[in-house]
Amino acid sequence: MPDNALGIAAFSALMALVATLLALPPGVVLGWLFAHKSFPGRSVLETAAMLPLVMPPVATGLILLRLLGRRSPIGQALDAAGLEVIFTWKAVVIAMAVMSVPIVLLTAKAGFQQVNPRFEQMAATLGAGPVRIFLTVSLPLAGRSVLAAAFLGFARALGEFGATIMIAGGIPGETETLSVAIYRLTEVGREDDAMGLMLLSLLLAFGASFASNHVLRRQQT
Repeated sequence: MPDNALGIAAFSALMALVATLLALPPGVVLGWLFAHKSFPGRSVLETAAMLPLVMPPVATGLILLRLLGRRSPIGQALDAAGLEVIFTWKAVVIAMAVMSVPIVLLTAKAGFQQVNPRFEQMAATLGAGPVRIFLTVSLPLAGRSVLAAAFLGFARALGEFGATIMIAGGIPGETETLSVAIYRLTEVGREDDAMGLMLLSLLLAFGASFASNHVLRRQQT
């Protein structure tokens, strides 16, 4: 195991945590929307939201690179504001968050689909608007599913590689995550060190997945 193994693991966990916090709002809101609402273009929007789950991660990374690179309007605006994103820790977070949204969405959607629609209808009858119904009825009733979605989103972010290496690279001490470090060490023949990092990654992913399953089991009882 490399000397900086714990540092790499801590950096990866921190980036995954921030990415999960960023992925939760769009994932949960879209999950609720797709669970209960019908509107023109819903199928197209839902399919688009799922693309990071089914596309090659490097392809998603390339799209992000084109969107955020200095030649793009967004990249130029960021550059003018003095914000450097590509090949920084911010790019790591963005890549992880984008790849986590579909997992969060699917898990949250399943939870919202289990909410009895009569409760939402009663709230609407009492004069509550869509936002208030979501915040005071739907979200609390699907709370455990949302928590499970957060754990799964964290696990997905932690394992992200393809999109991350495209827009953040693998700069040791700056943007190198567990997945990227495992790849780099294997490439240079340091397989024993790579195995050590793999075990750390396995422990973190197992813990997050176990927590998610535990939360969902408690919801079913």
